[in-house]
Amino acid sequence: MTLAPERSAISPTAPHVTQAQHVAAEQHRLNTRLSLEGGAERTHPPKKSGRPNPMGHLTNEQIEAIGRELDAIRAEVMASRGARDAAYIRRVIRVQRGLEIGSRAVLLFSKNKYAWLAGTAGLSLAKILENMEIGHNVLHGQWDWMRDPKIHSTSWDWDMASPAKQWQHSHNQLHHTYTNVLGRDNDLGYGLLRVDEDQPWELFHLGQPIWHLINAMFFEYGIAAYDLELRGNLQNWDDLSEEEKAVFKANLHEMLGKIRKQAMKDYVLHPLVSGPSFLPTLLANFTANTVRNIWSNTVIICGHFPDGIDTFETDSIEGETRGEWYLRQMLGSGNISGSKFTHIMTGNLSHQIEHHLFPDMPSNRYSEISPRIKALMERNDLHYVTGPVLKQAYQVYRKVCRLALPNEEPGRSRWSVVRGELGKVVKGKGGTRTKRHLPSTADA
Repeated sequence: MTLAPERSAISPTAPHVTQAQHVAAEQHRLNTRLSLEGGAERTHPPKKSGRPNPMGHLTNEQIEAIGRELDAIRAEVMASRGARDAAYIRRVIRVQRGLEIGSRAVLLFSKNKYAWLAGTAGLSLAKILENMEIGHNVLHGQWDWMRDPKIHSTSWDWDMASPAKQWQHSHNQLHHTYTNVLGRDNDLGYGLLRVDEDQPWELFHLGQPIWHLINAMFFEYGIAAYDLELRGNLQNWDDLSEEEKAVFKANLHEMLGKIRKQAMKDYVLHPLVSGPSFLPTLLANFTANTVRNIWSNTVIICGHFPDGIDTFETDSIEGETRGEWYLRQMLGSGNISGSKFTHIMTGNLSHQIEHHLFPDMPSNRYSEISPRIKALMERNDLHYVTGPVLKQAYQVYRKVCRLALPNEEPGRSRWSVVRGELGKVVKGKGGTRTKRHLPSTADA
């Protein structure tokens, strides 16, 4: 049985089908790793660090009952997709494009400070909408059922430095399959931050309170480098096969081409069109991209790293059942509370728990099912993590600062461990780095 529930068939005569079927595209699929069905009774022992397994209090029967209930919720929603859902995403796209065009028109007069403020604010909102509620969710295949070739996971090109196909591999195939599995899910800190006590500590992590802030400002480029596995490939270059090197070079060329295209649009063409407002427009575009990057980073970290989020040992997912996969998604994610406007501007990733359970469900449906998911978790004594965005972001930054230092060791303080590692580097005996996580694990 597959980890992610199979897709329901969509009737070709459904009223929301307004355009020809997108027959050239492969069906967008997530989590292709197979798991065993049935078999021996499974146990959920504590983690190697001694921390308890968050699903250890549940029996196998309870876990599979949770899985069946979640299957039923998914089937109910997916069967009810129709005209109102299609109208929703098309309306959001129209609003986003109108907001961007209008904001860029205002920026033609950006030498005026009020025009600059209005245009920059509007462009920032437009970029957030395109990135979060549209791009992220379209590339997850949430709207593939409409069979609209213009709003499809195989054809959408978003306003991000990372090429769509590279992002889909690292995010859809790896992260959503191995959510919060230590050594398998590279999204646990993006190879840059240590966000869990069970992750190995390196001297590099001493600077992570600063790396975190820099990464937030230039988040789209950090994600592009992460999707490319830049650090891991460069560190292990001599160990790569010629085929792997060729793939890396091709992906790098594609990424640089995407960045060049974006830079020409935002930092050359639009400022030039503004004529005497060239410099203010240039600054407005840079500001809008920075605002979008910081907001996107904030939403992502609040959904994955605040207090109460659990991680899982690599060997704990061997033979994982559908119910256990569902539990891992619920326990490894957190929500953001707020208004309907907040939910839209987060791309409905304020419902990160619901998104991880059903990544291909239309985003406008997450708010409908969230009370049912919360009730299900509370009935089974599972912690439903949620809170305001500022509270969640504070918890993450506090964790980033705390885990910049290593865990305490018996008879040694954290700082004494740091001094010992620094001494090894000075003597030329330290400085070893963690090997990269190989992407081939996605198809294991």
